[in-house]
Amino acid sequence: MAQLKIKLVKSINGRIQKHIATAESLGLRRIGQETIQPDNAQTRGKIAKIGYLLEVTEVK
Repeated sequence: MAQLKIKLVKSINGRIQKHIATAESLGLRRIGQETIQPDNAQTRGKIAKIGYLLEVTEVK
């Protein structure tokens, strides 16, 4: 199963509360923090919502 490596590259300070909650649901709280998530529709939806804060790469 494919997985995605997601890194928070911009601060969540001052963002919309729903965007902050989305970042935290991905396990991202600080700039530079990374997490590995499964590549599924739920994760893709979260990335689409806050993609401007993230850097996403595919893990094989």
